[in-house]
Amino acid sequence: MIVLGIETSCDETAAALVSSDRKILSESIYSQIKAHKEYLGVVPELAARSHIDHCSKVIKDALNKANLSISQIDGISATAGPGLLGGLLVGLTTAKAISFASKKPFIAINHLDGHALTPRLAHKLEFPYLLLLISGGHSMFLSVEGPGQYKLLGQSIDDAMGEAFDKIGRLLGLGYPGGPEIEKIAVNGDHLRFIFPHPLKGRNNCDFSFSGLKTSVRQTAEKLSPLTFKDKEDIAASFQYTICKIIEERLNNAIQAYLTYHPNAKTLAAAGGVAANNMIRKTLESVANKNNFNLFIPEVKLCTDNGAMIAWAGIEHRLLGHESNYSFDVRARWPLGENCYEF
Repeated sequence: MIVLGIETSCDETAAALVSSDRKILSESIYSQIKAHKEYLGVVPELAARSHIDHCSKVIKDALNKANLSISQIDGISATAGPGLLGGLLVGLTTAKAISFASKKPFIAINHLDGHALTPRLAHKLEFPYLLLLISGGHSMFLSVEGPGQYKLLGQSIDDAMGEAFDKIGRLLGLGYPGGPEIEKIAVNGDHLRFIFPHPLKGRNNCDFSFSGLKTSVRQTAEKLSPLTFKDKEDIAASFQYTICKIIEERLNNAIQAYLTYHPNAKTLAAAGGVAANNMIRKTLESVANKNNFNLFIPEVKLCTDNGAMIAWAGIEHRLLGHESNYSFDVRARWPLGENCYEF
């Protein structure tokens, strides 16, 4: 089975062709980072217009790279939410049009479902597994039971982890996106110079909170203003270190919660753009080892938004006989596990 996946939920226009034997046949992506960089964040209207300009080109490029035509594929999947409605409309409408014209099945994909299933594309994992999903819009621990089947163990009660990175990056004048820029300058910083708080520390749950941490970083920066570059390096390093300590504590709690459902399971995975951070990866590896869990994280390009994860999610759902109706509409919010498929 070969499925075309289309991703337009935020600031990447992406398409990919993936086969059911876990081969990425081709990928094509157009990044909008340059267009949004001067605004230090994504401008929804600009993003939607860019998707309109590039969606068809990206799809054609993916097909050409794979040396395939639409008649040779078995389905079309596209992100339907959550995300920016303008961009989602472009990708979803395009997918419906291709599906209708070619009489191929159409599958609306939850963006988070795409991230959550990516470890199975990259590492052939079996269900169930414990997943830390950390992205620009979401931070959560999930017990992944199957495509569209999840137990939510904990999540952020305010900002997502990626959002916190972006806001601190903006505060430090590092540009957009903030996460990679913070990681870059934190390498030479003193991570012990500033002691930032661990929100929810000591709480016996798996939830996250980053608002108090952000406030503390902002207050520190204001006291030091104007910041030297060394100040910025040390703040970035201290912030990133604190994030990792928060993950360490929260993950230990999540493992215990997960084991109540699956006492013999020993698989931990991570997904989402923030999982590309090297220090966070090392933290996850350390916690996994201490708990005798096997850790699986997709390569960096599969952590950030991409078409392959949407194509793979489409394959997972098609193998279960799932198909979406053309009346399915985009969703700014879409809780994981909400059934939207026909059989």
